[in-house]
Amino acid sequence: IRIVPINSVDAAFLDRLAACLEERFLAGASVEPALTVPRSSLNATRGQLFVATLTSKVQRAHPESDAVLLAITDFDLYKTSHRFVFGDADEAQNITVVSIYRLRSEFYGEPGDANLLFQRTLKECIHELGHAFGLKHCYNARCAMYYSNSIFETDNKMPHFCDICDRRLSRARNER
Repeated sequence: IRIVPINSVDAAFLDRLAACLEERFLAGASVEPALTVPRSSLNATRGQLFVATLTSKVQRAHPESDAVLLAITDFDLYKTSHRFVFGDADEAQNITVVSIYRLRSEFYGEPGDANLLFQRTLKECIHELGHAFGLKHCYNARCAMYYSNSIFETDNKMPHFCDICDRRLSRARNER
């Protein structure tokens, strides 16, 4: 797992995230140099970044990667069929992205909480990396693979997979 910060993301935050992801996926995780994405890349009308735009920029910056890439951004993200997304995964390209924009307490008018931001980010990273490793959405609302339509659903999830998804991940690893 190669973590690619987009613009400026706190290094200590990313190092802590890498350590947690190594533990969850039993795979090495490293933090790459930051990739600069200018604000001019945002959709001027929406003030958001189209996920596919970010995915293609990460792909161009890391064309020879054999690891799963995890881009972490502070830009608000959207897809064609969604007003916003916390993250996304492109299994074919082995690229996942997570936005911390709507994971921040301040977005909801609450005081900043660094630990809550980290927990939310970890859950969304585990979710998107789960997709990269072949998992689909889960019906268990506590599982990291449950689809979050809102921050409340993200907060309700565990930062790991349910037993069923964990077994699916183990089978997928054995097939690789």
